Amino acid sequence: MPERNPETHVIDFRAAEQLLAARDPRGAVQLLDSVIASHPENTAARLLRARAFFAAAQLRPAELEFELVLEREPDNAFAHFALARTFERSGHPERAGRHFRLAAALDPNPEYLKAARFDAEG
Repeated sequence: MPERNPETHVIDFRAAEQLLAARDPRGAVQLLDSVIASHPENTAARLLRARAFFAAAQLRPAELEFELVLEREPDNAFAHFALARTFERSGHPERAGRHFRLAAALDPNPEYLKAARFDAEG
């Protein structure tokens, strides 16, 4: 296996984005594992891996990654929204509601507002 370096990790990150877009979340996770092993502080890689876990229906690993991102970036509206979707999908609507509301409070994105039931239709 070739030596891993920061440039290789950037390439792996970009390739993982493409794999996720092409509906290959497991392939994306594999690439991101090495990136995160070398750069555990890389929040963008962790957020992408969380999204890949979610897309692969690996809800507990997705939850843990989203929570780690939120420990580092508590004002990340997308991470709150995605964690809420993860809780919703795993049958925890009360936990989901809290994060939907936080996402909507941080960013008035119409999708976040609707999920938090802050939209006009209520």
